[in-house]
Amino acid sequence: MHKLLDKTFNFLYPLFRDCGMSRSFASYTSLMFNIAIMLALAYAIYYLARFVLVTLTAVFAQRTKTKFDDYLINNKTTKYTAYLIPFFFIYKAVPIILEKYEYWELMFGKIVGVYIVLISLWIIRTIFNALRDYLKNKPEYSDKPIDSFVQVIMIVLWIFGIALIVSTIFGIKRGELLTILGTLSAIIILIFRDTILGFVSSVQVAINDMVRIGDWITMDKFGADGDVIEINLTTVKVRNFDNTITTIPTYALSSDSFQNWRGMQNSEGRRIKRHVLIKSSSIRFLNDDDLNQMKKIQLITSYIESRQAEIEKYNDLRGIDKSLAINGRNMTNLGLFRKYIIQYLVNTPSLNKDMHIICRQLQSTAHGVPLEIYVFSSDKRWANYEYIMSDIFDHVMASVGYFDLEIFELPSSIGNFDK
Repeated sequence: MHKLLDKTFNFLYPLFRDCGMSRSFASYTSLMFNIAIMLALAYAIYYLARFVLVTLTAVFAQRTKTKFDDYLINNKTTKYTAYLIPFFFIYKAVPIILEKYEYWELMFGKIVGVYIVLISLWIIRTIFNALRDYLKNKPEYSDKPIDSFVQVIMIVLWIFGIALIVSTIFGIKRGELLTILGTLSAIIILIFRDTILGFVSSVQVAINDMVRIGDWITMDKFGADGDVIEINLTTVKVRNFDNTITTIPTYALSSDSFQNWRGMQNSEGRRIKRHVLIKSSSIRFLNDDDLNQMKKIQLITSYIESRQAEIEKYNDLRGIDKSLAINGRNMTNLGLFRKYIIQYLVNTPSLNKDMHIICRQLQSTAHGVPLEIYVFSSDKRWANYEYIMSDIFDHVMASVGYFDLEIFELPSSIGNFDK
Protein backbone atom coordinates (compact mmCIF):
# COMPACT_ATOMS: atom_id res chain seq x y z
CA MET A 1 0.00 0.00 0.00
CA HIS A 2 2.88 2.35 0.79
CA LYS A 3 4.34 1.93 -2.74
CA LEU A 4 0.93 2.59 -4.29
CA LEU A 5 0.47 5.76 -2.25
CA ASP A 6 4.01 6.83 -3.05
CA LYS A 7 3.32 6.55 -6.77
CA THR A 8 -0.03 8.35 -6.38
CA PHE A 9 1.32 11.43 -4.60
CA ASN A 10 4.92 11.77 -5.83
CA PHE A 11 4.42 11.93 -9.58
CA LEU A 12 3.35 15.60 -9.64
CA TYR A 13 6.56 17.19 -8.36
CA PRO A 14 8.78 15.85 -11.21
CA LEU A 15 6.02 16.76 -13.68
CA PHE A 16 5.91 20.38 -12.46
CA ARG A 17 9.72 20.59 -12.49
CA ASP A 18 9.74 19.41 -16.10
CA CYS A 19 7.31 22.23 -16.91
CA GLY A 20 9.94 24.76 -15.82
CA MET A 21 8.64 25.56 -12.32
CA SER A 22 11.11 26.48 -9.62
CA ARG A 23 11.86 23.94 -6.92
CA SER A 24 9.89 25.71 -4.15
CA PHE A 25 6.94 26.62 -6.39
CA ALA A 26 6.74 23.08 -7.77
CA SER A 27 6.91 21.73 -4.20
CA TYR A 28 4.03 23.90 -2.89
CA THR A 29 1.94 23.38 -6.02
CA SER A 30 2.33 19.61 -5.85
CA LEU A 31 1.51 19.75 -2.12
CA MET A 32 -1.80 21.57 -2.79
CA PHE A 33 -2.70 19.14 -5.55
CA ASN A 34 -1.77 16.15 -3.37
CA ILE A 35 -3.94 17.42 -0.50
CA ALA A 36 -6.83 17.89 -2.92
CA ILE A 37 -6.31 14.40 -4.36
CA MET A 38 -6.10 12.91 -0.84
CA LEU A 39 -9.35 14.58 0.23
CA ALA A 40 -11.11 13.55 -2.99
CA LEU A 41 -9.95 9.94 -2.59
CA ALA A 42 -10.94 9.94 1.08
CA TYR A 43 -14.39 11.24 0.12
CA ALA A 44 -14.74 8.56 -2.55
CA ILE A 45 -13.56 5.86 -0.13
CA TYR A 46 -16.10 7.07 2.41
CA TYR A 47 -18.98 6.85 -0.04
CA LEU A 48 -17.85 3.45 -1.25
CA ALA A 49 -17.46 2.17 2.32
CA ARG A 50 -20.83 3.66 3.28
CA PHE A 51 -22.52 1.94 0.33
CA VAL A 52 -20.93 -1.41 1.12
CA LEU A 53 -21.26 -1.29 4.91
CA VAL A 54 -24.57 0.52 5.33
CA THR A 55 -26.67 -0.28 2.27
CA LEU A 56 -25.52 -3.81 1.52
CA THR A 57 -25.34 -4.73 5.21
CA ALA A 58 -28.93 -3.57 5.72
CA VAL A 59 -30.06 -5.77 2.83
CA PHE A 60 -28.06 -8.68 4.22
CA ALA A 61 -29.48 -8.16 7.73
CA GLN A 62 -33.04 -8.39 6.44
CA ARG A 63 -32.35 -11.81 4.98
CA THR A 64 -30.67 -13.33 8.01
CA LYS A 65 -32.52 -15.01 10.87
CA THR A 66 -30.39 -13.53 13.63
CA LYS A 67 -31.45 -10.20 15.14
CA PHE A 68 -28.00 -9.09 16.28
CA ASP A 69 -27.10 -7.53 12.91
CA ASP A 70 -30.37 -5.55 13.06
CA TYR A 71 -29.32 -4.07 16.40
CA LEU A 72 -25.90 -3.21 14.92
CA ILE A 73 -27.64 -1.27 12.16
CA ASN A 74 -30.03 0.43 14.61
CA ASN A 75 -27.05 1.60 16.68
CA LYS A 76 -25.31 2.89 13.48
CA THR A 77 -22.26 0.66 13.86
CA THR A 78 -21.79 0.32 10.10
CA LYS A 79 -22.20 4.08 9.60
CA TYR A 80 -19.41 4.92 12.05
CA THR A 81 -17.21 2.16 10.59
CA ALA A 82 -17.60 3.86 7.20
CA TYR A 83 -16.14 7.02 8.78
CA LEU A 84 -13.14 5.10 10.08
CA ILE A 85 -11.90 3.69 6.74
CA PRO A 86 -11.10 7.06 5.03
CA PHE A 87 -9.32 8.23 8.19
CA PHE A 88 -7.04 5.19 7.95
CA PHE A 89 -6.32 6.17 4.36
CA ILE A 90 -5.52 9.76 5.41
CA TYR A 91 -3.34 8.47 8.26
CA LYS A 92 -1.27 6.49 5.75
CA ALA A 93 -1.20 9.27 3.12
CA VAL A 94 -0.15 12.19 5.37
CA PRO A 95 3.46 11.00 5.95
CA ILE A 96 3.96 10.66 2.18
CA ILE A 97 2.36 13.99 1.24
CA LEU A 98 4.08 15.94 4.05
CA GLU A 99 7.36 14.06 3.89
CA LYS A 100 9.33 17.29 3.44
CA TYR A 101 7.35 19.14 6.13
CA GLU A 102 8.19 17.28 9.30
CA TYR A 103 6.42 19.66 11.67
CA TRP A 104 3.13 19.58 9.77
CA GLU A 105 3.46 15.87 9.20
CA LEU A 106 3.77 15.37 12.96
CA MET A 107 0.83 17.71 13.75
CA PHE A 108 -1.58 16.28 11.17
CA GLY A 109 -0.51 12.73 12.04
CA LYS A 110 -1.39 13.34 15.68
CA ILE A 111 -4.76 14.93 14.83
CA VAL A 112 -5.73 12.06 12.52
CA GLY A 113 -4.51 9.54 15.11
CA VAL A 114 -6.75 11.13 17.78
CA TYR A 115 -9.75 10.99 15.41
CA ILE A 116 -9.09 7.33 14.70
CA VAL A 117 -8.98 6.51 18.43
CA LEU A 118 -12.22 8.43 19.09
CA ILE A 119 -14.08 6.87 16.16
CA SER A 120 -12.82 3.40 17.16
CA LEU A 121 -14.11 3.91 20.71
CA TRP A 122 -17.45 5.08 19.34
CA ILE A 123 -17.70 2.01 17.10
CA ILE A 124 -16.94 -0.28 20.07
CA ARG A 125 -19.59 1.57 22.06
CA THR A 126 -22.22 0.97 19.37
CA ILE A 127 -21.28 -2.74 19.25
CA PHE A 128 -21.74 -3.11 23.00
CA ASN A 129 -25.01 -1.13 22.85
CA ALA A 130 -26.21 -3.51 20.13
CA LEU A 131 -25.19 -6.47 22.29
CA ARG A 132 -27.03 -4.91 25.24
CA ASP A 133 -30.22 -4.43 23.22
CA TYR A 134 -29.94 -7.94 21.80
CA LEU A 135 -29.59 -9.55 25.24
CA LYS A 136 -32.28 -7.41 26.87
CA ASN A 137 -34.78 -8.67 24.32
CA LYS A 138 -34.04 -12.27 25.25
CA PRO A 139 -36.30 -13.54 28.08
CA GLU A 140 -33.43 -15.12 30.01
CA TYR A 141 -31.49 -11.82 30.11
CA SER A 142 -34.29 -9.23 30.12
CA ASP A 143 -34.20 -8.79 33.92
CA LYS A 144 -30.39 -8.72 34.29
CA PRO A 145 -28.43 -5.45 34.90
CA ILE A 146 -26.72 -5.57 31.49
CA ASP A 147 -26.43 -1.76 31.37
CA SER A 148 -24.08 -1.85 34.35
CA PHE A 149 -21.65 -4.25 32.69
CA VAL A 150 -21.67 -2.31 29.41
CA GLN A 151 -20.98 0.93 31.28
CA VAL A 152 -18.04 -0.59 33.17
CA ILE A 153 -16.51 -1.96 29.97
CA MET A 154 -16.88 1.42 28.27
CA ILE A 155 -15.31 3.26 31.22
CA VAL A 156 -12.29 0.95 31.02
CA LEU A 157 -12.09 1.42 27.23
CA TRP A 158 -12.42 5.20 27.53
CA ILE A 159 -9.61 5.30 30.09
CA PHE A 160 -7.47 3.21 27.75
CA GLY A 161 -8.48 5.43 24.81
CA ILE A 162 -7.63 8.63 26.69
CA ALA A 163 -4.26 7.11 27.55
CA LEU A 164 -3.67 6.44 23.84
CA ILE A 165 -4.70 9.99 22.92
CA VAL A 166 -2.42 11.54 25.54
CA SER A 167 0.50 9.34 24.47
CA THR A 168 -0.17 10.26 20.81
CA ILE A 169 -0.38 14.01 21.40
CA PHE A 170 2.56 14.37 23.79
CA GLY A 171 4.68 11.53 22.48
CA ILE A 172 4.72 9.76 25.85
CA LYS A 173 5.56 6.09 25.81
CA ARG A 174 2.62 3.95 26.83
CA GLY A 175 4.61 2.25 29.60
CA GLU A 176 5.48 5.62 31.14
CA LEU A 177 1.87 6.74 30.83
CA LEU A 178 0.62 3.65 32.67
CA THR A 179 3.17 4.35 35.42
CA ILE A 180 1.79 7.88 35.78
CA LEU A 181 -1.77 6.53 35.88
CA GLY A 182 -0.69 4.09 38.57
CA THR A 183 0.51 6.92 40.77
CA LEU A 184 -2.79 8.72 40.20
CA SER A 185 -4.87 5.63 40.97
CA ALA A 186 -5.91 6.98 44.37
CA ILE A 187 -7.38 10.09 42.73
CA ILE A 188 -9.03 7.96 40.05
CA ILE A 189 -10.59 5.71 42.70
CA LEU A 190 -11.86 8.79 44.56
CA ILE A 191 -13.39 10.25 41.41
CA PHE A 192 -14.99 6.96 40.34
CA ARG A 193 -15.96 5.85 43.86
CA ASP A 194 -19.69 5.59 43.11
CA THR A 195 -18.95 3.92 39.79
CA ILE A 196 -16.74 1.28 41.40
CA LEU A 197 -19.22 0.67 44.22
CA GLY A 198 -22.01 0.50 41.67
CA PHE A 199 -20.13 -2.04 39.57
CA VAL A 200 -19.42 -4.28 42.57
CA SER A 201 -23.06 -4.01 43.64
CA SER A 202 -24.26 -4.76 40.10
CA VAL A 203 -22.19 -7.94 40.11
CA GLN A 204 -23.59 -8.91 43.51
CA VAL A 205 -27.15 -8.14 42.38
CA ALA A 206 -26.69 -10.25 39.24
CA ILE A 207 -24.95 -13.19 40.92
CA ASN A 208 -27.28 -13.33 43.95
CA ASP A 209 -30.36 -12.52 41.83
CA MET A 210 -31.38 -9.87 44.36
CA VAL A 211 -33.25 -7.56 42.01
CA ARG A 212 -34.49 -7.88 38.45
CA ILE A 213 -36.03 -5.36 36.11
CA GLY A 214 -39.77 -5.58 36.67
CA ASP A 215 -39.50 -6.55 40.36
CA TRP A 216 -41.69 -4.73 42.87
CA ILE A 217 -39.45 -3.47 45.66
CA THR A 218 -40.03 -1.37 48.76
CA MET A 219 -37.20 0.70 50.26
CA ASP A 220 -38.45 3.10 52.93
CA LYS A 221 -35.12 4.89 53.27
CA PHE A 222 -35.42 6.26 49.73
CA GLY A 223 -39.22 6.39 49.58
CA ALA A 224 -39.32 3.69 46.90
CA ASP A 225 -42.41 1.53 46.51
CA GLY A 226 -42.92 0.31 42.96
CA ASP A 227 -41.48 -1.54 39.98
CA VAL A 228 -37.79 -1.51 38.99
CA ILE A 229 -37.57 -0.07 35.46
CA GLU A 230 -33.79 0.31 35.07
CA ILE A 231 -30.60 -0.99 36.67
CA ASN A 232 -27.39 0.70 35.57
CA LEU A 233 -23.92 1.23 36.94
CA THR A 234 -24.68 3.94 39.50
CA THR A 235 -28.44 4.02 39.97
CA VAL A 236 -31.56 1.87 40.12
CA LYS A 237 -34.75 3.56 38.91
CA VAL A 238 -38.06 2.62 40.52
CA ARG A 239 -41.42 3.72 39.16
CA ASN A 240 -43.62 4.14 42.22
CA PHE A 241 -47.31 3.35 42.13
CA ASP A 242 -48.10 7.08 42.00
CA ASN A 243 -46.01 7.19 38.78
CA THR A 244 -43.18 9.16 40.39
CA ILE A 245 -39.62 7.95 39.78
CA THR A 246 -37.28 7.20 42.68
CA THR A 247 -33.55 6.88 42.01
CA ILE A 248 -31.59 4.62 44.37
CA PRO A 249 -27.77 4.26 44.37
CA THR A 250 -26.95 0.78 43.11
CA TYR A 251 -24.60 0.08 46.01
CA ALA A 252 -27.48 0.77 48.44
CA LEU A 253 -29.08 -2.52 47.34
CA SER A 254 -26.19 -4.44 48.88
CA SER A 255 -25.57 -2.17 51.88
CA ASP A 256 -29.14 -1.36 53.01
CA SER A 257 -32.22 -3.50 53.54
CA PHE A 258 -35.11 -3.51 51.11
CA GLN A 259 -38.16 -5.65 50.44
CA ASN A 260 -38.53 -7.53 47.16
CA TRP A 261 -42.06 -8.75 46.44
CA ARG A 262 -41.01 -11.14 43.66
CA GLY A 263 -41.51 -14.17 45.88
CA MET A 264 -45.11 -13.16 46.47
CA GLN A 265 -45.68 -12.47 42.77
CA ASN A 266 -44.27 -15.86 41.84
CA SER A 267 -46.27 -17.68 44.52
CA GLU A 268 -49.82 -18.96 44.27
CA GLY A 269 -51.31 -16.22 46.43
CA ARG A 270 -50.84 -12.87 48.13
CA ARG A 271 -51.11 -12.84 51.89
CA ILE A 272 -53.91 -11.08 53.76
CA LYS A 273 -52.95 -10.61 57.41
CA ARG A 274 -55.15 -8.22 59.35
CA HIS A 275 -57.11 -8.23 62.59
CA VAL A 276 -60.10 -6.65 64.26
CA LEU A 277 -60.30 -5.85 67.96
CA ILE A 278 -63.17 -7.55 69.79
CA LYS A 279 -64.39 -5.84 72.93
CA SER A 280 -63.49 -8.27 75.73
CA SER A 281 -66.59 -7.46 77.81
CA SER A 282 -68.80 -8.75 74.98
CA ILE A 283 -67.34 -12.28 75.09
CA ARG A 284 -69.60 -14.78 76.94
CA PHE A 285 -70.86 -18.36 77.12
CA LEU A 286 -73.82 -19.33 74.93
CA ASN A 287 -77.00 -20.93 76.30
CA ASP A 288 -79.46 -23.15 74.45
CA ASP A 289 -81.60 -20.23 73.32
CA ASP A 290 -78.55 -18.52 71.87
CA LEU A 291 -77.51 -21.68 70.05
CA ASN A 292 -81.00 -22.26 68.65
CA GLN A 293 -80.99 -18.72 67.30
CA MET A 294 -77.53 -19.10 65.77
CA LYS A 295 -78.46 -22.38 64.08
CA LYS A 296 -80.21 -20.17 61.55
CA ILE A 297 -76.74 -19.15 60.28
CA GLN A 298 -76.40 -21.76 57.54
CA LEU A 299 -72.59 -21.93 57.39
CA ILE A 300 -72.37 -23.20 60.99
CA THR A 301 -75.70 -25.00 61.47
CA SER A 302 -74.24 -28.51 61.21
CA TYR A 303 -71.24 -27.52 63.33
CA ILE A 304 -73.45 -26.22 66.15
CA GLU A 305 -75.60 -29.36 66.12
CA SER A 306 -72.67 -31.77 66.24
CA ARG A 307 -70.73 -29.68 68.74
CA GLN A 308 -73.79 -29.22 70.96
CA ALA A 309 -74.48 -32.98 71.03
CA GLU A 310 -70.83 -33.67 71.86
CA ILE A 311 -70.79 -31.16 74.72
CA GLU A 312 -74.11 -32.38 76.18
CA LYS A 313 -72.90 -35.98 76.13
CA TYR A 314 -69.67 -34.99 77.89
CA ASN A 315 -71.48 -33.01 80.60
CA ASP A 316 -74.16 -35.71 81.16
CA LEU A 317 -71.59 -38.50 81.59
CA ARG A 318 -69.83 -36.50 84.28
CA GLY A 319 -72.92 -35.16 86.01
CA ILE A 320 -71.96 -31.54 85.42
CA ASP A 321 -74.18 -29.00 87.21
CA LYS A 322 -75.27 -26.68 84.41
CA SER A 323 -77.11 -24.25 86.67
CA LEU A 324 -73.94 -22.20 86.24
CA ALA A 325 -72.72 -21.76 82.69
CA ILE A 326 -69.09 -21.87 83.79
CA ASN A 327 -69.35 -25.53 84.80
CA GLY A 328 -68.33 -28.20 82.30
CA ARG A 329 -67.82 -27.63 78.63
CA ASN A 330 -69.51 -24.75 76.79
CA MET A 331 -69.43 -22.83 73.54
CA THR A 332 -68.60 -19.13 73.52
CA ASN A 333 -69.81 -16.52 71.10
CA LEU A 334 -66.20 -15.66 70.14
CA GLY A 335 -65.29 -19.30 69.51
CA LEU A 336 -68.40 -19.79 67.39
CA PHE A 337 -67.66 -16.57 65.54
CA ARG A 338 -64.15 -17.83 64.73
CA LYS A 339 -65.67 -21.03 63.33
CA TYR A 340 -68.09 -18.98 61.26
CA ILE A 341 -65.27 -16.86 59.85
CA ILE A 342 -63.32 -20.00 58.87
CA GLN A 343 -66.36 -21.39 57.04
CA TYR A 344 -66.94 -18.04 55.37
CA LEU A 345 -63.31 -17.88 54.19
CA VAL A 346 -63.41 -21.46 52.91
CA ASN A 347 -66.45 -20.53 50.81
CA THR A 348 -64.90 -17.32 49.46
CA PRO A 349 -63.94 -18.07 45.80
CA SER A 350 -61.22 -15.40 45.58
CA LEU A 351 -58.99 -17.14 48.18
CA ASN A 352 -56.45 -19.87 47.50
CA LYS A 353 -57.73 -22.94 49.34
CA ASP A 354 -54.40 -24.76 48.97
CA MET A 355 -52.68 -22.22 51.23
CA HIS A 356 -53.27 -21.31 54.89
CA ILE A 357 -56.77 -20.26 55.94
CA ILE A 358 -56.55 -19.25 59.59
CA CYS A 359 -58.69 -17.18 61.93
CA ARG A 360 -56.85 -16.95 65.23
CA GLN A 361 -56.98 -15.09 68.52
CA LEU A 362 -53.89 -13.03 69.41
CA GLN A 363 -52.62 -11.83 72.77
CA SER A 364 -55.21 -9.66 74.49
CA THR A 365 -54.46 -5.94 74.72
CA ALA A 366 -55.84 -2.94 76.60
CA HIS A 367 -57.98 -2.30 73.51
CA GLY A 368 -59.56 -5.73 73.37
CA VAL A 369 -58.94 -9.18 71.92
CA PRO A 370 -57.36 -9.15 68.44
CA LEU A 371 -59.02 -11.61 66.05
CA GLU A 372 -56.65 -12.08 63.13
CA ILE A 373 -57.45 -13.41 59.67
CA TYR A 374 -54.52 -15.03 57.86
CA VAL A 375 -55.32 -16.11 54.28
CA PHE A 376 -53.99 -15.77 50.72
CA SER A 377 -55.73 -14.05 47.84
CA SER A 378 -55.57 -15.89 44.50
CA ASP A 379 -55.54 -12.56 42.66
CA LYS A 380 -52.23 -10.80 43.36
CA ARG A 381 -52.95 -7.59 41.46
CA TRP A 382 -52.91 -4.66 43.85
CA ALA A 383 -56.35 -3.18 43.16
CA ASN A 384 -58.12 -6.56 43.12
CA TYR A 385 -56.23 -7.64 46.23
CA GLU A 386 -57.43 -4.56 48.10
CA TYR A 387 -61.02 -5.18 46.99
CA ILE A 388 -60.91 -8.80 48.18
CA MET A 389 -59.45 -7.82 51.56
CA SER A 390 -61.99 -5.02 52.02
CA ASP A 391 -64.90 -7.32 51.15
CA ILE A 392 -63.75 -9.88 53.73
CA PHE A 393 -63.46 -7.35 56.54
CA ASP A 394 -66.67 -5.59 55.55
CA HIS A 395 -68.40 -8.91 56.11
CA VAL A 396 -66.50 -9.63 59.34
CA MET A 397 -67.41 -6.29 60.91
CA ALA A 398 -71.03 -6.61 59.80
CA SER A 399 -71.25 -10.16 61.24
CA VAL A 400 -70.06 -9.57 64.81
CA GLY A 401 -73.49 -8.31 65.93
CA TYR A 402 -75.12 -11.66 65.05
CA PHE A 403 -72.88 -13.30 67.68
CA ASP A 404 -73.58 -10.64 70.31
CA LEU A 405 -70.00 -9.37 70.02
CA GLU A 406 -68.73 -5.79 69.74
CA ILE A 407 -65.77 -4.26 67.94
CA PHE A 408 -63.63 -2.07 70.17
CA GLU A 409 -63.76 1.67 69.51
CA LEU A 410 -62.42 4.58 71.52
CA PRO A 411 -65.25 6.41 73.26
CA SER A 412 -66.32 9.54 71.42
CA SER A 413 -65.74 11.60 74.57
CA ILE A 414 -62.06 10.66 74.56
CA GLY A 415 -61.80 11.59 70.90
CA ASN A 416 -63.36 15.03 71.58
CA PHE A 417 -61.06 15.52 74.58
CA ASP A 418 -58.02 14.78 72.41
CA LYS A 419 -59.12 17.40 69.95
